[in-house]
Amino acid sequence: MATEPELDSKCHSTVVSGWFSEQGSYSGEAHSMKVENVLFEGKSEYQEILVFESATYGKVLVLDGIVQLTDKDEFAYQEMIVHLPLCSLPSPKRVLVVGGGDGGVLREIARHKSVEVIDICEIDKMVIDVSKKYFPELAIGFEDPRVQLHVGDAIEFLRNASEGIYDAVIVDSSDPVGPAQELVEKPFFCDNSKSITPRWCSL
Repeated sequence: MATEPELDSKCHSTVVSGWFSEQGSYSGEAHSMKVENVLFEGKSEYQEILVFESATYGKVLVLDGIVQLTDKDEFAYQEMIVHLPLCSLPSPKRVLVVGGGDGGVLREIARHKSVEVIDICEIDKMVIDVSKKYFPELAIGFEDPRVQLHVGDAIEFLRNASEGIYDAVIVDSSDPVGPAQELVEKPFFCDNSKSITPRWCSL
């Protein structure tokens, strides 16, 4: 039975009177969605997590007040971030996912039969647990036997990765604030580059 959104979500400042609003920090705009039911709200060691049922987009996952995915259009993001890089490589075998705790990127990588190992390094286990409960159609990606889950800091994980171990590294992180800030800085990209197999092409 659905509960009254405004009663159940008072502790989350981004839901007011049954509406969720994501504020655009640069655009001076906001995007609002009508909330039918708050399914989960909590705070992990790293961020606030909110899941709600919207009137238009189905279930919505929000981290620190920023929409990460919705039932209605998640496929467009997952397919783009995975198939563009992997289809540009001849038979990729080892792929690393940074972030991606909802499992959608894993689901799409698993469609590539040449891939033998899919490592995923996600810092926030609560995101994984929440996604498995409320977004099973995405979290099914974790069930692929090629997936090896590493819960921890991707910065440290990549720093210790062997040189040239991966054919591709897909960064599916949240916005560059809080725990994801370092994922857009030069040292991370240097370690990222080091871990990818060198490739040459002749025209």
